[in-house]
Amino acid sequence: MAVLIVLAVIALFVLILLAKTVRVIPQARAGVVERLGRYSRTLTPGLTIVVPFVDRVKPLLDLREQAVTFEPQPVITEDNLVVNIDTVIYFQITDPKSATYEIANPVNAIDLLTVTTLRNVIGGMTLEQTLTSRETINDQLRGILDEATGKWGIRVHRVELKAVDPPPSIKDTMEKQMRADREKRAAILQAEGIKQSQILTAEGEKQSAILKAEGQKQAAILAAEGQSKAIETVFKAIHEGNPDPQLLAYQYLQVLPQIAQGDANKVWVIPSELTRALGGISDRILPPSGENSATT
Repeated sequence: MAVLIVLAVIALFVLILLAKTVRVIPQARAGVVERLGRYSRTLTPGLTIVVPFVDRVKPLLDLREQAVTFEPQPVITEDNLVVNIDTVIYFQITDPKSATYEIANPVNAIDLLTVTTLRNVIGGMTLEQTLTSRETINDQLRGILDEATGKWGIRVHRVELKAVDPPPSIKDTMEKQMRADREKRAAILQAEGIKQSQILTAEGEKQSAILKAEGQKQAAILAAEGQSKAIETVFKAIHEGNPDPQLLAYQYLQVLPQIAQGDANKVWVIPSELTRALGGISDRILPPSGENSATT
């Protein structure tokens, strides 16, 4: 029985010894080995062997990029307004030895350094500049933090301002200003629309009047050309027919009833040539007075 107990103790001791001798480091992890209290080496991913009870492996470090968000911090702007700024830091451990021995608490140190740097940067800007210059603030913070954390074996990749909250009274004022600006832009756009509509309407009326005048002009020209052609045709026909004065007088007598139909036709002008032609017609129709007396 005592032999079994001794064998069990030896087996347990061997297992513990193997566990402390053989270490497996996962991917994207690193381990710092101290030999008798002093830095010895850095363990990389894979299987490695350490000297038990002589070498001590400190807690593994995560080499992947990490994102840490911090509580909103009150910051005073250049125009003496207090704003709460919420930040997010993206960093990565590049040197496990420096991250272990150069800084005690990297995350807490980055938080304090971010707050201090943020107050220095925002303190030189107004509220409006703070709200509209996030990219500039991010670049300045990243540059300062990366330079300060470089000796800690930490690389700061990005700094983002997640939220910038001004005081409630300033928010109300900004909302009123934005509402007034929107109403102003809406009124300007409406006035521009009315102006464009009136301009287009005037242009349309102008084009319509021009086209109507052109149409009337063309109609008058065509009517005049038609009358000219008609007169020319009639004049040509008359000259070709060589009518005598009696025929013209007869035609004039036929047109007289049409002339008399107008209410404004009160005075008629009869040419002297027509009077002579009518006298000739009457002489042909009526017999001479001597013949009437002879007949009687």
